[in-house]
Amino acid sequence: MPELPEVETARKVLEGALDRVIESIDDNDEWVCRPHPPGQIARTLVGGKLTAAHRRGKTMWCETDTGHTLGVHLGMGGRVIVTNDRGERIGGGPERPDRQPRKPEWDRFTMTFVDGGRFRLFDKRRLGRIRLDPSLDGVGPDAEHISPADFRTRIARSRSAVKARLLDQSVLAGVGNLLADETLWRAKVNPAAPADELERKDLDRLYRNLERSLRSAIANGGVHTGEVIEHRHPGGHCPRCGAEMRHGTVGGRSTWWCSKEQA
Repeated sequence: MPELPEVETARKVLEGALDRVIESIDDNDEWVCRPHPPGQIARTLVGGKLTAAHRRGKTMWCETDTGHTLGVHLGMGGRVIVTNDRGERIGGGPERPDRQPRKPEWDRFTMTFVDGGRFRLFDKRRLGRIRLDPSLDGVGPDAEHISPADFRTRIARSRSAVKARLLDQSVLAGVGNLLADETLWRAKVNPAAPADELERKDLDRLYRNLERSLRSAIANGGVHTGEVIEHRHPGGHCPRCGAEMRHGTVGGRSTWWCSKEQA
């Protein structure tokens, strides 16, 4: 699943679709646009404008001047693409080349503007989602904007493994498996440590390194660019101390950690 940095990149791309009058919408993919029947999103939004692009954790949505919001979920490999009237991509850097020729049906949702530009949800695997008025119930505070005090309180409120707390989207929104491993490695915290047994200095160090991990991932193109990520494999070694990387399951998720500094 995309994590907060990837969704933030997509949100910035979506800003290129703001304040443009919507001429038409192709919302005929009943799976991607569920529970809406074909045409419902179009009838609601055509003639209006997207006015703001927001994100909380991995959840992304646009305000509109119609009184409704439009939720955009990337799924496993969906991409937001916004173009001008010449079909040139706006924002997000150069478009990544595809190994296979692009098929029209991979555009799961298309919004065409009066100026000739478009906003598309491009998704080969059809795991993305578009829906009107998505609920934010159960989504915790955003990992990028949470305060140190709120972070300490939320993470340390349970005996669950600290990694499980970081991954719980109702506790803290936006952290996925890779970002959790990167943050815990940077902070030298054992991912299986009971969260309520961490001292304040450990929680504060974890908070600081979460913020650093997020800033780095957003600036460099995603969580896959983290310092420890490429070393998460059998035979891998900690890039900081050289000790062997260990592997196991924590909170139901595949987890890697330094055998020396995170013991």
